Amino acid sequence: MEDLSRRRALELLIASGAYALVGCSPEPDRGPRLGLGGAGSIAPPPTTGADAIVRVEPLTTPWQTRDPFLFCMHHDDRYPAGNAQLGPAASLAGHRMGQDFEGVDGWRMYHGDAVPGFPRHPHRGFETVTVVRRGLLDHSDSLGATARYGRGDVQWLTAGRGIQHAEMFPLLRADGENPLELFQIWLNLPATHKMVDPHFSMLWQPTIPTREVVDEAGRRTRVTVVAGRYDDATAPAPPPRSWASEADHHVAIWSVALEPHARFTLPAAPRGVNRSLYYFDGSGLAVGGQVVPDVHHVVLQAESDVALAAAAVPSEVLVLQGRPIGEPVARHGPFVMNTDAEIARAYSDYRQTQFGGWPWPSPEPVHPRTEDRFALRPGGVIETPSRT
Repeated sequence: MEDLSRRRALELLIASGAYALVGCSPEPDRGPRLGLGGAGSIAPPPTTGADAIVRVEPLTTPWQTRDPFLFCMHHDDRYPAGNAQLGPAASLAGHRMGQDFEGVDGWRMYHGDAVPGFPRHPHRGFETVTVVRRGLLDHSDSLGATARYGRGDVQWLTAGRGIQHAEMFPLLRADGENPLELFQIWLNLPATHKMVDPHFSMLWQPTIPTREVVDEAGRRTRVTVVAGRYDDATAPAPPPRSWASEADHHVAIWSVALEPHARFTLPAAPRGVNRSLYYFDGSGLAVGGQVVPDVHHVVLQAESDVALAAAAVPSEVLVLQGRPIGEPVARHGPFVMNTDAEIARAYSDYRQTQFGGWPWPSPEPVHPRTEDRFALRPGGVIETPSRT
């Protein structure tokens, strides 16, 4: 069987995004709170929840996360027209092939050779939640599952004791641009579930609830509920062994999009829940009455309502929250366990078993240009957004 060399391990580490992971445990306040003022400054709403702000800091790459989350990456690539291989019909000059993360020309090949994306690589000990907002993604894995999904769809994959998968970004339009935007989020598993059987889930866009909230001035905020519950909207069920599958863990993944000058109250969660707000789009958003610099991370105390108020342009935030697992975290490259010995065992197991092997003819498989959104589950059941 193929040996996992040091060089390949490093490539997998970078492909998974783990090269810049930060600690997932709650941290003390590391800086002063921001005052009102600056671009887009507005008057605070009557009840703001300003005391809920623990820390405000610039967004890193990948984004900072807190237990039970391990990792969050926002991919936003303005891909050009596609060629016959569904790769870019454009020059690759300046792109560092194999490790292309610099964003030359506004897009990245990542670890793809012909097609952008992340070819075959393993995971163990956690879950990936992939939220594709624009464009399409082709998934294949060692369970025999494969899919093409996007345009609001979500894939939730429990790696458990071990899985290989590929995530490729086919450029289907030959006559125009192929923009792609997605979040990939890693959610930890507790020690009792790290070695469960892998599980493949598709959450199709029609099943993911949204709610539109109108403020007193008639301005709208749209909440998309990928995980958890907002008001009367409950997200589709997560995989059965996920930390999110227990209601008292209060795991939530929401996107909150505010119109210009809209006001919205982020409702409180129970004490002890970790909550992070990622302000990734817009300018002049006030959180708890304090204007937050653009592209910043806001750590919140979850037990307080918090007012959000947009300035003169639309603003959008991602909210990640959940009760912390509170266990030691050992991680290296594509594996997340509780001890260094378990990490060493993961590499050994992968060398010996390949986590079930790779049933696909290529390490970066893509589907034909004419294929629409679908999922082939392990065992051969096919589903589509309109037939689940």
